[in-house]
Amino acid sequence: MLVAMVAALPFGIHEALTALSDFKLLAAAIGVGISSSVIPYVTDQLAMARLSRATFALLLSILPATATLIGFLVLAQIPTLPELAGIALVITGIALHRAKEKC
Repeated sequence: MLVAMVAALPFGIHEALTALSDFKLLAAAIGVGISSSVIPYVTDQLAMARLSRATFALLLSILPATATLIGFLVLAQIPTLPELAGIALVITGIALHRAKEKC
């Protein structure tokens, strides 16, 4: 994240000054940063410590399907058949690997 910030800073500093000078925009930006980076990272770390590798991998493979569903319901984004097939193949591959581990 730090490297990305340093790389993007020269290109975005002018636009960012608006947010940095307005308390509400700055608070919103901090909230988005925490919600989109810190909370998912901490949640992943806690889940990884408590779940088996195969179960954790299966849950991670479901993330694209969840994102697709939210995009459909909230943003009216309709996935294409190849996108749906890709999601199904990833979930199926992880599930088959998990079933193979149990044997």
